Amino acid sequence: MVVGVALFLVSAIILIIWVFGGLKRMKHKFFVFLVILLIIISYLSFTIVLKNQNIDYKSVSGVVKASKLYYAWLGSLFGNFKTMTSYAVKMDWKGNETLS
Repeated sequence: MVVGVALFLVSAIILIIWVFGGLKRMKHKFFVFLVILLIIISYLSFTIVLKNQNIDYKSVSGVVKASKLYYAWLGSLFGNFKTMTSYAVKMDWKGNETLS
């Protein structure tokens, strides 16, 4: 039931953004699209991360626990991205050079 309510709220927020964004000029449509995409990705990642956790979303302590778990996952995601980027920067990208 909580997932249905959350999905309804996300859909309503996306619809409101789309309506207000549609009233603006064409240059703002790209920004509106990015905001909607960010909301969808955030919702999906939140539900996937907390899928197998027994969390009571009706209590304050459950919401705090869910927030801590999600932000810990998000922090590790950015940490992994930083590690991959540093490895990519340190690599030798010249490839095989032949001497002429």
